[in-house]
Amino acid sequence: MAFEPPRRLVRALAETRQQEARDWLEKLPDITQQAVSLRELTVERVQVPGGRSSLVVLVRLPDDTPAVLKLAPPRARPEAERAALAHWEGRGAVRLLGGEAGVMLLERLHPEVSVRSLPEAKSMLEAAGALRRLWVEPPAGHPFETVAERTGRQAEAMRASAGTDTEVAPLVDAALAVRTELVAAPPEERLLHGTFRQSKVLAGERMPWLVVGPDPLVGECAFDLARLVRDRVEDVIASPSGAAVTRRRIKRLAESLDVDQERLRGWTLFRAVESGVRARRVGRGQDAELLLEFAGWL
Repeated sequence: MAFEPPRRLVRALAETRQQEARDWLEKLPDITQQAVSLRELTVERVQVPGGRSSLVVLVRLPDDTPAVLKLAPPRARPEAERAALAHWEGRGAVRLLGGEAGVMLLERLHPEVSVRSLPEAKSMLEAAGALRRLWVEPPAGHPFETVAERTGRQAEAMRASAGTDTEVAPLVDAALAVRTELVAAPPEERLLHGTFRQSKVLAGERMPWLVVGPDPLVGECAFDLARLVRDRVEDVIASPSGAAVTRRRIKRLAESLDVDQERLRGWTLFRAVESGVRARRVGRGQDAELLLEFAGWL
């Protein structure tokens, strides 16, 4: 069968403006066919709309066990994802069944059912519990970058954007200042998911909820939790008490997961500004507006 990448993936990779991403997309149908043939998989369908950084194909193993074939370009750091999933060994996360460079075979979850389908209070509770299970000691000699390293690269891009976009400069300055304070004295380091949000927690068979799609790194737990604070940001912004809702979220999540509240607020600010500036840079104006308004409440 033909393996056409979903439009969402094509658009996301186009935003990177990298030749490497274009080359990978061009080769993707052949890469997918080779991976399917090598493992003697039966293809059911390509998952649509899918993600912004990988192609996900629902397949069956030779013994008819349902599984997922995931293919990702080098820029998505698939080797780091594979190493993290191997370290978690299915404890709280999707189980890794095999794979090699840029290709992973994973247990099949229920992609159409995430904790985001639950009422807001319940979804936050379940998502936080799922995230807690992932916060383990990283393996010795691990291959993962640190929070300081990743946010250092992001900070450089933010400075460059602020230099040419004076409208966002005050928020960028505030975010960079809080990052400097946070990385100067980090608490105990753990293996982190890296891009955690409610849509990353899917219904499973062996456990009610399992986490997928990490972009793992090593650092403090508050960094990992910060992205969850702004989940359903469009609903929060639309609420007349959005700022108060945000403050309550920070307080409740920090208390429930034993994370310092001020550090969580700081990383929430940095990550919201970084995402907003990046969205603005690639032309996603509506996303940028929501994220930067949210950041202004912090």
